[in-house]
This record gives sequence, C-alpha cells and structure tokens, in this order.
Amino acid sequence: MKVDDLKGILSLHAKWLAGEPGGARADLSGADLKGADLRLENLTNADLSEATLIGAKLIGADLNGADLFGADLTRADLNGASLTKAKLNGANLTGANLTGAHLNGAKLFGAKLIGADLSGADLNGAFLFRADLNGADLNGADLNGADLFGADLTDADLTDARLSGAKLIRATLTGAKLNGADLTRADLFRANLIGADLSGADLNGAFLFRADLTPADLTDADLTDADLTDARLSGAKLIRATLNGANLNGAHLE
Repeated sequence: MKVDDLKGILSLHAKWLAGEPGGARADLSGADLKGADLRLENLTNADLSEATLIGAKLIGADLNGADLFGADLTRADLNGASLTKAKLNGANLTGANLTGAHLNGAKLFGAKLIGADLSGADLNGAFLFRADLNGADLNGADLNGADLFGADLTDADLTDARLSGAKLIRATLTGAKLNGADLTRADLFRANLIGADLSGADLNGAFLFRADLTPADLTDADLTDADLTDARLSGAKLIRATLNGANLNGAHLE
C-alpha cells in the first residue's frame, strides 16, 4: 500500500474515532503493510484482518479492539503496544516483539507465537486456546486467568510468570522454565510437564490431576493443597517441596 493512501485512511479513522463528520473506520483488511511504520498510531477497532504486517513497526500503537484475524505479524515490533480485547485468532506472530504489550482479554485462538518475546506482557484473561508458544519468552508475563487449553509451550520461558487461576488443561509444557512462577489454583489437568523446571514455583491449590511431571524439577516448590491424583512424578525432584494437604492418591512416585 502506498504511504499517501495509508495516511489518508489513518486520517479518516482518527476522525471516526473522534466522532467527527466524514470519518470512516480504517479498513485495512488484506492490505500489504509489510515493514510499515505505524508506531504510536491509533488503530483502535480498525479492521486489519488478513493484513500482511511482516516486520511492521507498531511500537506503542493503540490496537485495542482491532480485528487482526489471520494477520501476518511475523517479526513485527509491538513493543509496548496496546492490544486489549484485540482479535488475533489465527494470527502469525512468530518472532514478534511483544515486550510489555497489553493483551489482556485478547483472542489468540490458534495463534502462532513461536519464539515471540512476550516478556513482561499483560495477558490477563487472554484466550490462547491451542496457541503455539513454542520457545516463546514469557518471563514475568501476567497470564492470570488466561485460557491456555491445549497450548504448546514447549521450551517456553515462564520464569516468574503469573498464572494464577490459568487454564492449562492438556497444555504441553515440555522443558518449559516455570521457576518462581505463580500457578496458584491453576488447572493443569493432564498437562505435559515432562522435564519442566518448576523450582520455587507456587502451585498452592493447583489441579494437577493426571499431569505428567516426569522428571520435572519441583525443588522448593509449594504444592500445598494441590491435587496430584494419578499424576506421574517418576524421577521428579521434590527436594524441600511443600506438600501439606496435597492429594497424592494414585500418584506414580517411582
């Protein structure tokens, strides 16, 4: 898309957002915006579905409520961008920079976030059903109440991440770093945690029914009142772990 055409669309969108006469919602669906400089732009509720935004600069951009369904944001820079309640179902965010981005309540069903940098990002209440977060950096991210059912978090870095009340049902966390993570009351039913680092993690009241923790590192982890019914813990490191009130019925410890 030509720069002048894009500027015109953004100008009309600004008027539309302000409720001024002659304004129009930005329709950039399917647009080629590869490498576009959209830093600090206000694209609230804009239609960017199926748009090509490979390598685009969206630093600090306002994309609250924007429709980015199926958009290609490979290696896009969304550092500090606001994507509250944005629609990113099926979007490709492989290698994208989402450091400190606001994605609370965002829809990311089936989205690709392979190797994406989400350190310090706000994903509170985000919908990440079956999202691919293989190797993603979620260090210190806020995932409280997020839905990660069936998500792939293989080798992801979730050090000190907040996952209180998160749904990680059938999620794959093989080799993931969860040291120091807050997983209080998290639902990890049948989650794959093979070789995961959960040292110092807070799993107070977590639901780990039939979860696979072989041979996860649970050194200094707090498993108070956790439900580990039928969980696999063969070879797991439970050095100094707190298991007060934990349910270990049928758990495999050998």
